[in-house]
Amino acid sequence: MPVPVSLKIFRAEGDDCTPLKIGRRLDKYRVLKRLGEGGFATVFAARDMIEDRKVALKIPSPQHVSNTQSLDELHREVRIMARLDHPSVLALKDARFIDGHFVMAFPLGDETLAERLQRRISRAVAIDYISQMTAAVAYAHEQKVLHRDIKPENFILFPGQVIQLTDFGLARIERRGHEASGSGTIGYMSPEQALGRPSYRSDVFSLGLVIYRTLSGEIPEYPFESLPGFHKLRRGLSQDLVALIRRAIDPSPKKRFRDAVAMHNALKKIRYPLSDRSVLLRETPVEGSTVARRVG
Repeated sequence: MPVPVSLKIFRAEGDDCTPLKIGRRLDKYRVLKRLGEGGFATVFAARDMIEDRKVALKIPSPQHVSNTQSLDELHREVRIMARLDHPSVLALKDARFIDGHFVMAFPLGDETLAERLQRRISRAVAIDYISQMTAAVAYAHEQKVLHRDIKPENFILFPGQVIQLTDFGLARIERRGHEASGSGTIGYMSPEQALGRPSYRSDVFSLGLVIYRTLSGEIPEYPFESLPGFHKLRRGLSQDLVALIRRAIDPSPKKRFRDAVAMHNALKKIRYPLSDRSVLLRETPVEGSTVARRVG
């Protein structure tokens, strides 16, 4: 179950906010290794000593939790994630201050989609991931959550061909007249988001580019005077799926799907996303959820 929406975040007086070292204990968590680091936070692999399982700990740098504005941002991220409960969205298990460090705990996956794309990926597996990714963003939009930072690094892979969306640090509840902000990741950010006017269509654009890269190994650069890897992308795909991807990444917001819900509904109507149906049937896993069931 997700963290309760009523969760309160506070800093205890006298907390010792010293740099984290491998092997350090944070309440019930023992830090095992550093997984990655960005400008805002560091992600560690850790062991939950009570539940005896590995988890991922996202820990913002001390300077990002030292003022009211930054704490408000953390409150917002936690409360957004607390309201999301979907098999394709990474679940927030814990969020609180421990010894001066703000700690967010999540299930520990195998790798990110960005890492997975460094190796060959079959068409059937890619379609399976695409269906799950689209379902995740569609669910977020149904909950009125605008992610604003959809990219391969923010999809986590788990055993059984499961992929989940994470990192809602830039997410917002969609309302009229939201603040102007060009926050996002260059290369996956829509033109209107870069100008401070993000919308559901912006998430569709970013998701479309993630799908494009998943299938082609390339990512187009705005204003899309050419589409690198397009011949590779459409190889083995149905015309309907190629058209869906082209629509998702259209530079004009009005020509895209209005949100990921509409995009996911369109994807589900494509009964055979691969032009070679025998490949789909041959490569689809026998156990668990199948490509045919997710897409068809």
